[in-house]
Amino acid sequence: MDGDSLYLAVDLGAGSGRVFLVGLAPGELLLEETRRFQYPPRFAAGHLRWDLPLILREIREGLREAGVRARRLDRQIASLAVDSWGVDYGLVDADGELLEDPICYRDDRTAGVMERVFPLVPREEIFARTGIQFLQFNTLFQLFAHASAGIPPGASRLLLIADLVVSRLTGSSFAEYTNATTTQMLAAGKGDWDSALLERLGLPVRLLPGIVRPGSIIGRLTPEIAEATGLGPLPVVAIASHDTGSAVAGTPLEEGWAYISSGTWSLVGIERESPILTPAAARANLTNEGGAFGTTRVLRNVMGLWILESCRREWQSAGLDSQYGSLLDGPAGDSTPVVYPDDPRLLNPDSMLAELARQLGETGQQMPASPGAITRMILKSLALRYGSVLRGIQQVAAASLSGVRIVGGGSRNQFLNQATATYAGLPVVAGPVEATVIGNACVQAVAAGRFRSLHEARGHVAGEVAATSYLPRPDLRSAETATRYAALEARFSPA
Repeated sequence: MDGDSLYLAVDLGAGSGRVFLVGLAPGELLLEETRRFQYPPRFAAGHLRWDLPLILREIREGLREAGVRARRLDRQIASLAVDSWGVDYGLVDADGELLEDPICYRDDRTAGVMERVFPLVPREEIFARTGIQFLQFNTLFQLFAHASAGIPPGASRLLLIADLVVSRLTGSSFAEYTNATTTQMLAAGKGDWDSALLERLGLPVRLLPGIVRPGSIIGRLTPEIAEATGLGPLPVVAIASHDTGSAVAGTPLEEGWAYISSGTWSLVGIERESPILTPAAARANLTNEGGAFGTTRVLRNVMGLWILESCRREWQSAGLDSQYGSLLDGPAGDSTPVVYPDDPRLLNPDSMLAELARQLGETGQQMPASPGAITRMILKSLALRYGSVLRGIQQVAAASLSGVRIVGGGSRNQFLNQATATYAGLPVVAGPVEATVIGNACVQAVAAGRFRSLHEARGHVAGEVAATSYLPRPDLRSAETATRYAALEARFSPA
């Protein structure tokens, strides 16, 4: 494949999406955004749902603009790939038509579902079979709730979001491996659905499509899409289509380093060749998700900047200053209160500020008076949580960590990066911000023959991205804050 070729990366986060042209020629890391769009979930037909037609219209426009820009650059587009958030899905009929808009993982339909599932198949057995951490919105529990309420007549296939989009672009229906691992319905380390588990739970195995691995060419744009976008019959590649899988693929990891993909969620973990399915991993509620080219991502989902962004929306609605610069303009080493970020009540509250105040009140702490102090409280609490998770991973994996690479939008938050280094007690390197888009394109480039391996692609990225380093600062570490946080974690954490 010509090294001058471009790659089209569609990156769908849980509420916003982008389309990028990526160039990976020698000495180059071109990231040209052709479309950015929002699609907040909205209530429809009794549930919080994603507007899939809107998402598809925006993607099509981004693809059309990408074709225009590639022609201006006089460069060919080699292929296209889509990544998205995990666990959510849509049901399509035999003709591939969507039966209803997908339900958002923040919907309350899964409240209490785990307690209904465990008498049928014990929690310990589900982890031993799947290796996936327990979150109430995992696809396993969403599908159980869906089946209990009634699967729509005519449902032929269940497609995760990235797979659903690719199906509409190519007409091919499949499940990409890395995204499928997030469902808690795949047999750990075996690469196929755990049919026996699903049948014991009364779930419709017939809806599940075949699985493809990253690096596979899975189809071409349909004639209608090819004409509408001006891209022609462009090949579409299966990548690590779970957005964290792509983010890790695009992270220039050093040996012995952990990663944090920092954004709406924070994914804190390490990359290995095999899953960890021990009772200790189960007690720590770690998850073993598939990675590109045979790797395993051992990690834990941590509530991320969603908490702060929800507060910022409330401040903005109240006419208060919600700009990051002013929110972080305050003392870095103050002894602020702390919260436990993974409290399930913070998943989708009516008021994040009220929910934070409630947790603080339950633990004998007072809500800070200003938005700036609340911001520092949230960020310091996230850093404390990261440090705790990293120490737990080291213990379970019997591995020593040399540092942490933070990627994603949160890697721009200097306060959080420094607090992470300080409370994790490890050096931190922040960047690249667009790791997910980069990883999306890197897997395409390996499939096209531009790179011989993911390791080679990461080496290319490492040579082209700017990164910022942070060292632990004992002078910023408050022993009182750390002790207070440890008590919160002991109280609220189920693991």
